[in-house]
Amino acid sequence: MTQQQKIIHVDMDAFFASVEQRDTPDYLGKPLIVGGQPNSRAVVAACSYEARQFGIHSAMPCSQAYRLCPQAIFVPPRFEAYREVSDKIREVFWRYASEVEPLSLDEAYLDVTYTADYDGSATLIARAIKRDILEETQLIASAGVSYNKFLAKIASDMDKPDGLYLIKPEQGAEFIANLAIGKFHGIGPATESKMNKLGIKTGLDLRQWTKEDLLNKFGKSGAYYFDVARGIDHRPVRSQRVRKSLGKETTFSTDITVISELIKQLEILAERVFDNLEKHQLTGRTLTLKVKYANFELVTRAHTAENDLDLATIKSLLSTLLERTNAGQQAVRLVGLTISGFGLNKVEDLNSQLDLGLTQRI
Repeated sequence: MTQQQKIIHVDMDAFFASVEQRDTPDYLGKPLIVGGQPNSRAVVAACSYEARQFGIHSAMPCSQAYRLCPQAIFVPPRFEAYREVSDKIREVFWRYASEVEPLSLDEAYLDVTYTADYDGSATLIARAIKRDILEETQLIASAGVSYNKFLAKIASDMDKPDGLYLIKPEQGAEFIANLAIGKFHGIGPATESKMNKLGIKTGLDLRQWTKEDLLNKFGKSGAYYFDVARGIDHRPVRSQRVRKSLGKETTFSTDITVISELIKQLEILAERVFDNLEKHQLTGRTLTLKVKYANFELVTRAHTAENDLDLATIKSLLSTLLERTNAGQQAVRLVGLTISGFGLNKVEDLNSQLDLGLTQRI
C-alpha cells in the first residue's frame, strides 16, 4: 500500500498589490489597483483587500473599478519585481518539498509526503513555509493542507488572508458534500450554471450522478467531476524545473551565541541534508552556509570542492564557513545548509552560478 499523499497548496494573498504596498508604504491600508488607468480599456490585474471591500476584483474593467472606488490608487504592474519575489518564494518551497508544481507566480502545489521536517506533519511544514515567506519577503501567504491536490487547493481559500486550513482524509467526503459547486476548482461559471440547471448545486448533489451520465453531459471532464465529488484525486505534484540545490535549515527557539552549540546544530543539519542527497541519488560539490542573526540580517558563505562532497567533508567545512560570519559576536536565530553543483565535472563550470546564487536579498 502506498503512503497517503501529503499535499500543500500555497497561495500568496493579493500578491501583486501586496508587493506594491510593501515597496511603497504610502499605499498601505489604502484601496490599491494594479492594472491600467481608470480611463483606459485595461482590466484589473490585482487589487488590495482594501479595494475588494468595494466589490473590485481581478479582470474587472479599470473604468468600472474607478466608478466603484474613485479614491483608489491605480498603479501599473511591475512584473520583474513580482518574478523576483516569486523566485524567493519558490526557494522556500524547495526547502521542504520533494516536488513543487507552480501554477503561477504566486501559487504552487507542494508534495511533502516524504519530508521529515516537523516529524512529517504537513500542517507544521505549511506553517513553517508561511513563516519563512513572511520573514524573507515581508509578504503573507495562505496555505491549504490535504491528501490530494483538489482539496489542498480549496483549503487554501478557506481562511484568506493569512490562512492555514487542513482537510483530513476522514473529513474529505463530508467537506465536499457541503461545498457549493461554484467553489470546485475546475468548475467555471459556465459549467456551474449548466450544473445548477440540472439541479447540481453542491458536492452531495454531484455525487448522486453516475460516471456515465456525467460523461454524457460534460464529456471527458465528467470523469474528473465523478472522482472529486468523492474526494478522489490521484494527480501527482509534477515539478517543472530541475532541482539545482538541496538544503535544510532550522530556526532556534532562543538565539544562540556559543559557537560549539552552532556547530552541533549544523552537524545535525549536515546529516539530514546528506541523507536527502542519498535518497535523491544526488552528489554535489558546493556547500553553502546560511546564517540569520537576531536582527534578521542574513548572510551566506560557500565553499566549492574539487570532488563530490561526502558527509565527513561537509562536517569538516562547517567551522571554516562559520568563522567567515559574525556568529559568536552576534546572536544567531537561524542556520541552514545547502548542497548544490550537482553533476559537475569541473569546478570552473560553477563560477557563473556562484555569482548568481549565493547572495540572498532580503
